[in-house]
Amino acid sequence: MSVQDVDLPGRVLFVTEDPELLRRQLAGEDLPWDPDRPLRANISTDELTPGWVCYYYDATLARYCLVGLKGGVVEKDAVKGGGFSVIVSGPSKGCGSSRETAPYSELGAGVRLVIAPSIEKIYRQNAQNIGLLTSTDLGLVPRILAGERIAVSEFTRGLDPISAGIVEHGGLFAYNKARLAGAVSPPAVATAPRPMTLAEKILAAHVITDAKEGAVGVPAVKPGDAFFARTDVRFSHEYVTPMAESLFVEGLGAEARVTDPESVFAFRDHLTFLDLVMPKAHRDMGLASQAASLATVQEGFVARHGIKLYGEVHRDGKLVGSEAICHNKVIEELALPGQLVAGTDSHTCMAGALGCFAFGVGSTDMANAWLTKDVRVTVPETARFVLTGRLLAGVSAKDVMLHVLSQPFFKSGAGIGKVLEFAGDGVSAMGLDERATLTNMAVEAGGFTGIIEADEVVVEYLVKQRGLGADDVRRRIVRADPGAAYVATFEVDLGAVRPMVATPGDPRNGVPLQDLRGPDGAAAIPIDIAYGGSCTGGKKADMDMYAGVLSDALAKGRRVADGVHLYIQFGSQDIRRYAEARGYLDVFARAGAELVDPSCGACIKAGPGVSDSPGQVTVSAINRNFPGRSGPGQVYLASPYVVAASAILGRIGSPAEI
Repeated sequence: MSVQDVDLPGRVLFVTEDPELLRRQLAGEDLPWDPDRPLRANISTDELTPGWVCYYYDATLARYCLVGLKGGVVEKDAVKGGGFSVIVSGPSKGCGSSRETAPYSELGAGVRLVIAPSIEKIYRQNAQNIGLLTSTDLGLVPRILAGERIAVSEFTRGLDPISAGIVEHGGLFAYNKARLAGAVSPPAVATAPRPMTLAEKILAAHVITDAKEGAVGVPAVKPGDAFFARTDVRFSHEYVTPMAESLFVEGLGAEARVTDPESVFAFRDHLTFLDLVMPKAHRDMGLASQAASLATVQEGFVARHGIKLYGEVHRDGKLVGSEAICHNKVIEELALPGQLVAGTDSHTCMAGALGCFAFGVGSTDMANAWLTKDVRVTVPETARFVLTGRLLAGVSAKDVMLHVLSQPFFKSGAGIGKVLEFAGDGVSAMGLDERATLTNMAVEAGGFTGIIEADEVVVEYLVKQRGLGADDVRRRIVRADPGAAYVATFEVDLGAVRPMVATPGDPRNGVPLQDLRGPDGAAAIPIDIAYGGSCTGGKKADMDMYAGVLSDALAKGRRVADGVHLYIQFGSQDIRRYAEARGYLDVFARAGAELVDPSCGACIKAGPGVSDSPGQVTVSAINRNFPGRSGPGQVYLASPYVVAASAILGRIGSPAEI
């Protein structure tokens, strides 16, 4: 049964820039509507449900809604006990991780509607999937405060038919039950042949035209077309698999089976090293056993359904880490050009470097996809980035992305939900690893995904890495049509890009390294931690960068500065073997680096390299630095070159300064 209108009798929580106003609301005071009152922008999913909260995947999540909000104003049970039915905040609500725990915690706390001037793509889709209403119309606020009953059409306006149907049915499971029973049918894609972008061509080939017969493919799609698309690869990791399985059983029954388990994969890659860094306060809360249970639940799930698990690695009888971070392994072994890849992680888009359409989904989407093999897609607009020229020495793809993210198109939120397609002779000159940095960080702009047309660099990689036939790979390559339409086109002269650093709080805070200043205005920013790792910063090319800087430092008689910890973490065991074969492990050790086997680790506050006090400063090669993401300290994002150089200098700086 579909919802017709919505009653919102509870209170309205304004997530204000002023922490005192927020504190007073949580204590029981109601604020009047004031359109000029500053509201918190860029509230990330890390703040809605910090990493440690995600060890839960049930109603417990409601107790910790918004406890990670900067400033520590929101305490346990504060939102749940406040009687709020509406939350209102600033633009870019729900940026960052794809964790469905974030909207789930709000819904469980009694919130029925989230309003913000702009809402990030994955967060919004997750909210729709679980029945949490969203709107970008702040004009609803005074109407709600006046006690008006709001028609559901207010929350479906502008949505594609499938998304509107999901909202009207109260969530994806209810909609899919109606769909599978024949009560509702997504409209057929009837777009006439047209020149298509790379992303559009891949999506058109994956449109499901007959679910019963398994038929896929239409002549063309255009932005705004909505459909269910057949996936080629589906994967999840231990942070999300338990919640997705719980939803799978709840929605489909204990006897439901995963369809085509050969195309489904699971990873134990997020919390492998959590025991090494879990704070005592969290242990006292019983979180050690709760977190450990995630891997156990995942192991049981994959065993029951015959799913391949990339798990832990032991060396000499001792646990040393994971086989790989999921995104690195998807590129090494799983994805191919022209495919559609769905994973329960926002950085799934990294695989777009292979010329496939790869994107992150939430737990509910994956639970449904385990059964149906499909995911819902609304064709996004594509922004094209033409990279020309060549990077200067000491400048990397990470600097390019920090430069791109700092532009008004992204800082204003215009990039939300867009595909970022990278092209040009500057991209052609990059190796696969550097291309993967571009696609990986597309999501930091709020993008749907990042993608690069496959070429001979990709062919050679897949032939060497997997032993595939070159001609077989070439036949898979999809290319954009001449005359394809783009929502915007940007040209970036790589020769003009200088080393960049993103200041704490948001990857979009990029500034040239030469212009960087600390909070006190000083040019020198001393550091405590230099972290080289994560899916973004733990690739083979990144190891080359770390080794190059550290080798030069050693030649000059320099090592890691006193008081600084330099961590170098590999994205996969294959990458570790690469570094070992080239003698990098010895270079790293002699320079004073601490080596860490594969795992997401410090990037999600779950391994060596996390800060443990607000006063600590980290310079990191990871992809995002939202508040609390890697500990309570201040995190600056930079390239592998700058991370390694900063470790030697004891402050944020470049290799040229060593």
